[in-house]
Amino acid sequence: MRITISGPPGSGKTTACNNLSEALGLKAVVFGKIFREIAAEKNISLIELGAMAEKDPTIDKSIDERIVEIARENEDIILESRLSAYMLKRNDIPAFKIYLYASPEVRMARIGVREGDSFEKAMADTIERQASEAKRYMMYYNIDINDMSVYDLIVNTDDLTPDEVLELILDAIEG
Repeated sequence: MRITISGPPGSGKTTACNNLSEALGLKAVVFGKIFREIAAEKNISLIELGAMAEKDPTIDKSIDERIVEIARENEDIILESRLSAYMLKRNDIPAFKIYLYASPEVRMARIGVREGDSFEKAMADTIERQASEAKRYMMYYNIDINDMSVYDLIVNTDDLTPDEVLELILDAIEG
């Protein structure tokens, strides 16, 4: 079974992806990690890489082509990225598509803890990052990332533990 997990920064995507991978024994690919690795290789921040990607579509397109390639090569995989559900749908690749979200306050607190930043810095950086992503996805793919119609399951993670999120996902997959 192919599964995609999408959502905004701090929504719990990576945690859910790792937990689901362990529960189902499926390989998981986290594409945000690839974007972070590119930024690190260039010795720049995610925001700076996002600004570069607004001018150079090859940055996003190479990652997104990899999503499709990996999905085609693997019937049993979990793909975690902002666009994985859209990319698989556009390429007629079947998958169970999950969208996780949380309120901005919860997401910024999670990001601040993860990145070691203050709430204010996490808020500013994340707002800028999300705006850049939304702009690029519309510009390059005509994708409105606020369009939830591609998803099979949408989960608000605000008041849920990682185990509760996993349980909801497993119930939906098995149901």
